[in-house]
Amino acid sequence: MIRCLFLAALAMVTPASAHLKLTSSAPAANARVAKPGKIVLTFSDTMVASSFKAELVMLTMPGMADHPPMKMSGYTIQMNTDGKSVNLLMKRALPAGGYLLKWSVTGTDKHPVSGEVPFTVK
Repeated sequence: MIRCLFLAALAMVTPASAHLKLTSSAPAANARVAKPGKIVLTFSDTMVASSFKAELVMLTMPGMADHPPMKMSGYTIQMNTDGKSVNLLMKRALPAGGYLLKWSVTGTDKHPVSGEVPFTVK
């Protein structure tokens, strides 16, 4: 009985810890889109702007069955003033193909998170 009361009391004073997570992306995961000029990632909470990293890789190219993965460059990263979203601004629209955006960031709770967003440009 005392143990149950102790655990119940502990549960009431333990803060809920919700880590930062990706809530949306444009293009959305697995979407087929026209040539985007930017990619937007929106998170559930404020992130540490200096910790954000992204890598955009072209995985497939129409007409090239054996296309090796190719790391893309030619974009800049712009944090939005809300602290919850970030834009990857393309210097040129992405050509047709399959892409994978790998990202990592640290939330203000100091926990690092990472993920991937696959999409296709038609």
